Amino acid sequence: MTQDRNRPYHPLDQRPRDESRPAAKPFKDKSRFAPKPRAPKEQLPDDTDVLYGLHSVKEALANPRRRFRRLLATENALQRLLDDAVKLPLEPEVVKPEVIGKRLTADAVHQGLYLEAERLPLLPLDKLPQDRIILALDQVTDPHNVGAILRSAAAFGVGGIIVTHRHSPEITGVLAKAASGALEHVPLAGVQNLARALTSLKEQGFRVVGLDSEAPENIADLKLSLPLVLVLGAEGRGLRPSTGELCDHLARLDLPGAIKSLNVSNAAAVSLYAVQQATQRG
Repeated sequence: MTQDRNRPYHPLDQRPRDESRPAAKPFKDKSRFAPKPRAPKEQLPDDTDVLYGLHSVKEALANPRRRFRRLLATENALQRLLDDAVKLPLEPEVVKPEVIGKRLTADAVHQGLYLEAERLPLLPLDKLPQDRIILALDQVTDPHNVGAILRSAAAFGVGGIIVTHRHSPEITGVLAKAASGALEHVPLAGVQNLARALTSLKEQGFRVVGLDSEAPENIADLKLSLPLVLVLGAEGRGLRPSTGELCDHLARLDLPGAIKSLNVSNAAAVSLYAVQQATQRG
């Protein structure tokens, strides 16, 4: 997959394949039961978002900042878009469901819709709004989790999510499907170094709150005000020590049940609610 050298590298671009890895050995069974080789998948430009599923595609089509390249739809899915009064900014290609299925992984639930769109531009760090909560992801890499975090962020009106150029997931259909349209509503800010980014934001007046299950403070007890950055750590490992040292507060979620830790996407939703309540209290 080629990279457009005239376009700045996006932190969620697809990673280049490791050419040093040995090629898989060819299947040698020449019997009539040998599977037919699959045709190679079309190589898309690196700045392409592949979106599928009703919610992801509908929200993207309604986004005036999007530039579209291709829309595949089954007859039933296209009729559903028309019934919902969705304006189509490009001519759809009406296809059978299996045509879409061949372009995606076997477990993808595409609901008869497949969209190729140009990736949305990143938001510069100094353009992050100061009147809304900002999220920062410290090496959170699972696309399902990041998609779910985006969905919660959209629900709570988060002003932006800071991701790093490395140790962040690719924007794939999996992430977009989990986000359920939230990619269109929550801007991403890409940075080379999270520590430097947080330091810069602190200089602009942002307070930084890190979520840590072992922290001494309960996030529900904090008195907070905007502008504010809430930092979430990686799955399992949590915040890196270097990130925690930059936080003005390290806070935990007090959970009354037998399970004392949450998946990072669930923790994001609960902590966003707690921080939102704290900022409203002043």
